[in-house]
Amino acid sequence: MNFELDDDQREILNAVNALLERHAGHARATALAQKVEYDHRLDTALADAEFDAVIDPLNLDGALETILIIEAVARAAGVTSFPAQALVARAVAGRALPGPVALGSGDLQSPVRFGAHAHSFLFLVEGEARLARLDVGDAEPIASNFGYPFGRVSRQAIARSESVGPQSGERLLNWWRVAVAAEAVGTMSAALDQTVAYLKDRRQFGRAIASFQAVQHRLAECAVRVEGSRLLVYEAADQHAPEEASACAAAYALESARQLFRETHQLSGAIGFTREHSLHAWSMRLHALGTELSGVSGHRRALATARWGTR
Repeated sequence: MNFELDDDQREILNAVNALLERHAGHARATALAQKVEYDHRLDTALADAEFDAVIDPLNLDGALETILIIEAVARAAGVTSFPAQALVARAVAGRALPGPVALGSGDLQSPVRFGAHAHSFLFLVEGEARLARLDVGDAEPIASNFGYPFGRVSRQAIARSESVGPQSGERLLNWWRVAVAAEAVGTMSAALDQTVAYLKDRRQFGRAIASFQAVQHRLAECAVRVEGSRLLVYEAADQHAPEEASACAAAYALESARQLFRETHQLSGAIGFTREHSLHAWSMRLHALGTELSGVSGHRRALATARWGTR
């Protein structure tokens, strides 16, 4: 595939970035995190601009463009379930679902991102995707330090769920992996940009820290990780999320997220571990993204199974 953006894709990115400058950013994300709130204003702005309807749920045209938007929203620290709503739900259910949308798998009594604010809960049970409509009181808010609001969906709401259809479980897994990898790419990109800016400004021994070759080597390795993750995500989306490509993108991106977390915090020094510095608005999210779908080990197992079979 051609990894160069075409004119339409550039226009979409320019438009969504202009919107995000008005409605997102680390300061807003930090304020919402302190109140454990969801950004309904950003959701409304994205929906009004029809960014949540770029992908055609029937033939999946627009999947790559939706990935570009997801990456931009993550880079702007948006507190929104846009990836689940605009990509995963539409690709899996074949239609738009009332948002916010939360995704779940495994132990459904564990907290899930956006669970307390979701109107739709799309989850995996024994290889089947199921959908639960959530009303007020169907989920319990859970305090979190990861930059996202979490919630635990009640057993009663789960019991009211309905099947999404045959082979829906496989579609949910594949598109969820692509979406979480795209979020990781945007989040890593912002964390790295914040770190580079800090190292250019911070001086030691009469020089900017970023001018030291050893530091540059570590930053270069991070940049390679981000770009490699980005290209794998684009390829998986362009191919409409086949199992092997989706698992490969998620495994590489989430392993890269581990490295980005370590490097950006170590290179930022003591201030990088404080709430005073903006790095946490992105770095803490990398931890949350890395736990979904059994984390890196789960993505690697899925990749091995897709490539070599269950035996």
